Amino acid sequence: QLQLVESGGGLVQPGGSLRLSCAASGGTLDSRAIGWFRQAPGKEREVVACITISAGSTYYTDSVKGRFTISRDNAKNTVYLEMNSLKPEDTAVYYCAAGNRYINYGPKCAGLRYWGKGTLVTVSS
Repeated sequence: QLQLVESGGGLVQPGGSLRLSCAASGGTLDSRAIGWFRQAPGKEREVVACITISAGSTYYTDSVKGRFTISRDNAKNTVYLEMNSLKPEDTAVYYCAAGNRYINYGPKCAGLRYWGKGTLVTVSS
């Protein structure tokens, strides 16, 4: 069974940067759709970024476009979320998720099967 573990969260000042990592074990991330999601206190979980099985296309929610970058390193079996120009409204628990191999989950990674436990990102001065 694929297991995902996020890391890299923490406290950062507004305007700062963080890089989140999502390391997989028990299977390969190759040929899977991968998404980063977040849930802020009192809000529903939302997709932040999604990368398709071939890494041929990516999706970003409007509020992070130009600031966040999703990438994958199949050799390291790891997916990253580079976050720049962070804002207080980016404060949330960030989760990575993966789908079954060779399955298309659409541009927003709806219905991914495997989830990590999350890492907290706090943007505050």
